[in-house]
Amino acid sequence: MAKTCWHANIDEARQSPIPEGARSAIIMRHASMSVRYYAPHEQDRQMPHEQDEVYVVASGTGRFVNGNDRHGFAPGDVIFVPAGRVHRFEEFTNDFATWVIFYGPKGGEHND
Repeated sequence: MAKTCWHANIDEARQSPIPEGARSAIIMRHASMSVRYYAPHEQDRQMPHEQDEVYVVASGTGRFVNGNDRHGFAPGDVIFVPAGRVHRFEEFTNDFATWVIFYGPKGGEHND
């Protein structure tokens, strides 16, 4: 369940339930913004999302596919993915976990 306070820590996130049919736990929400905790097992099966998103890697290492780009990641890294882009984590360690911040309108924000 989403928190109503404005603070979350990694230990609480790890204990948060994942809603049925979802891949991540909702940690907090405000307007169009939501913060989730995501820790896939063995394979990342996510599909492109309707909102822009930012990942902040909490633990683990691996490779990240972001459209046509592929690069390594480690704890503390920040990764941006625009709405609708194919992306996924690959070759990640068993301890991999990340914060996911979704925000903005469906279709993402655009620099016009």
